[in-house]
Amino acid sequence: MKKVVKFGGSSLASAEQFKKVGDIIRADKDRKYVVPSAPGKRHSKDTKVTDMLYSCYELAEEGKDFKKELAAIKERYQEIIDGLSLALSLEDEFKEIEKNFKAKAGSDYAASRGEYLNGIIMANYLGYEFIDAATVIFFDEHGEFNAEKTHKVLRAKLKETERAVVPGFYGAKEDGTVKTFSRGGSDVTGSIVARAAHVDVYENWTDVSGFLVADPRIIYKPEVIEVITYKELRELAYMGASVLHEDAIFPVRKEGIPINIRNTNKPNDAGTWIVGSTCQKSKYTITGIAGKKGFCSVILEKDMMNGEIGFGRKVLQAFEDNDISFEHMPSGIDTMTILVHQDEFMHKEQSVVSAIHRLADPDHIEIEADLALIAVVGRGMKSSRGTAGRIFSALAHANVNVKMIDQGSSELNIIIGVKNEDFEVAIKAIYDIFVEVRL
Repeated sequence: MKKVVKFGGSSLASAEQFKKVGDIIRADKDRKYVVPSAPGKRHSKDTKVTDMLYSCYELAEEGKDFKKELAAIKERYQEIIDGLSLALSLEDEFKEIEKNFKAKAGSDYAASRGEYLNGIIMANYLGYEFIDAATVIFFDEHGEFNAEKTHKVLRAKLKETERAVVPGFYGAKEDGTVKTFSRGGSDVTGSIVARAAHVDVYENWTDVSGFLVADPRIIYKPEVIEVITYKELRELAYMGASVLHEDAIFPVRKEGIPINIRNTNKPNDAGTWIVGSTCQKSKYTITGIAGKKGFCSVILEKDMMNGEIGFGRKVLQAFEDNDISFEHMPSGIDTMTILVHQDEFMHKEQSVVSAIHRLADPDHIEIEADLALIAVVGRGMKSSRGTAGRIFSALAHANVNVKMIDQGSSELNIIIGVKNEDFEVAIKAIYDIFVEVRL
């Protein structure tokens, strides 16, 4: 068996955390490829190294002195090196970074150095080979990830390398310019390496023991999800659940490689398994609850709308012409509702309304702001009768007025719209009825 293990910033924030990571890797000889993030926060008032690098580079770009800020970053790494008692110097690397900062090599280059330097330390600490991600992960000239070239080159490299460290978050364009993924992109690198190495498991180590059924900021000590499918994960991630970068599932999903979310600080916890499909039943009827605030609804009324060919296209064209994407579009016989992000819509609302009147000629348009959307997701809902009834009964008992309901034909999720002020109360009510009461 072969495994790729990715460790997040909190898992590598200090020498003490590095030692925990080293113990985890050495405890299982199958953990052959390691993908590290940059050092995260050591405590709540600390600063992530990636943010330190961004701030340092901003000074360089403005032509200001940045030696003090670069020295602080160097000190963070030296603290880890000394704590691990390594005979390692990053002096040459920091000279190169200083030179490239002065030459204004770009913010992507600056941000990537966090993972690059941590990768060097990790490889030295483990005795693994270091592979610079810029030599095996590729982007095209437009900055789009080149999946096939990356897979071919990285696969060949890993075939001749038994154990290696590949830093996360970045790669390079064809001209050698460093390019990063979006924040949290080390998850994506781990997935890419897992696919190229044809591993059996991709372990993603972080500071929580897997995916939680609900947001711990709303629910006190929510239950951990034992098994979740890729589809369920996509639904929850889209609605705000953020343990894993949502793009990280695509490379491994293609190869059928499961992801195991684990806790560096509690390595004996089983964590959450993310799989393509499973015959295992969910512990509860629902798998998870997630949501976001800050939406508004545009409600259209028009008699005989359902018989007018092209009505929906005309309405959506008004949003497209104003560069606004929509989230959901529940409709009735003579009504249609379009849910959009309020911050995108509010500055263009009159332009959109005018366009709808011009293109679709509705009888009436009404706009409602300050809405929240909640996704109740679960493969178990398909085979359980009365799931929607339980949800709405729980919300009624909690005095929550439901503003919108949308359910896909897959029966994998139910989207509920409520007022922003009812968001937390609604999530608690749904969690209680399915998890606490175990319905």
